[in-house]
Amino acid sequence: MSDPPVTVLRASPAEEADIRRRVREVDPASLGPDRVIANPAHAASLARMLADPRVSDPIYDLPRPITEDSVRAWIEATAADQARGEAVLILSLDEEGEVAGYSRFSIWPDRSSAELAGATRADRQNRGQGTAGAARSFGWMFEVLGVRLIGLTAALDNVRSARVIEAAGFRPMGERDSRRPDGAVRRSRYWEMTVEDWRRARVSGPEDAAS
Repeated sequence: MSDPPVTVLRASPAEEADIRRRVREVDPASLGPDRVIANPAHAASLARMLADPRVSDPIYDLPRPITEDSVRAWIEATAADQARGEAVLILSLDEEGEVAGYSRFSIWPDRSSAELAGATRADRQNRGQGTAGAARSFGWMFEVLGVRLIGLTAALDNVRSARVIEAAGFRPMGERDSRRPDGAVRRSRYWEMTVEDWRRARVSGPEDAAS
């Protein structure tokens, strides 16, 4: 279960309504090629990908146990969240139409805030594209979803994700507890970035932003 960012922003009624509209009407192709919004027909392929512990073990908010039925229920629940303007689940497909990755965006429109969780199929990991892909997703959240704050978590031992998050310019904010759907609690490292931080990093460039 996702939790909103630690920092509390207050969206105006007009801003909240605009974010909800953007989430409901989002075009997955705006995130990249071969992207689709998940539907129940993808459940079997997505479950096969997530059944690999190299993919799913670091992720706290997946349905467990991971089965075709639990993944289908998760897709359907996220579709209901999207209808309220509060989440979207986007899949990337390979040449055979199999799921090669997913991104789940949790949105709190009344706080102009969002969170991202996702993974890539094991055979497509470690290709040196994670940092660029993550940066594209973060920019997409600010530009397309229209939020002003992103909060991210990663397991304490998830060094790869931490490296990608900090390379994107997120500010470390210590640790927090992440609650899993089964009620278990995982201690996580935590970061935030505002849209102003993101815009400054784009203007100054990575070397200035990291100094």
